[in-house]
Amino acid sequence: QVQLVESGGGLVQPGGSLRLSCAASGFTFSSYAMSWYRQAPGKERELVAYISTAGGRTTYVDSVKGRFTISRDNAKNTVYLQMNSLKPEDTAVYYCRRNGHIDYWGQGTQVTVSS
Repeated sequence: QVQLVESGGGLVQPGGSLRLSCAASGFTFSSYAMSWYRQAPGKERELVAYISTAGGRTTYVDSVKGRFTISRDNAKNTVYLQMNSLKPEDTAVYYCRRNGHIDYWGQGTQVTVSS
C-alpha cells in the first residue's frame, strides 16, 4: 500500500536550518508530482512547495521563497524540503503529499522554530 513517511523535523533556533525527508513506497514514485504542506496550530493546512515528476518544475508559497528548496531523488523514492533562515512563523507540522486524483498524506513531522 501507499506509504509516505516524513522525518527530519525538530526544534531549531531562528535563522537555523532543517532538511525534511519524505520516503515513499507502494507506488511508482517517479510518476507522481509531490508537495509539502504545513499546518500551524489553529490554522488551515497550506501548500508550501510543489515539485513535478522529474523535478524540473517547482513552486513555492510566497512566504518561503528564497529560503526553502524542494527536491527529489527518484532513485531513492524520496522528496526533500531544505529549510534555511527559519523563522518562528515557520513552526508547524509539515506533511508530504502525493499529488493525483487520490490523495495520500504522510503522518507529519513537527518543526518548531524558537529561541
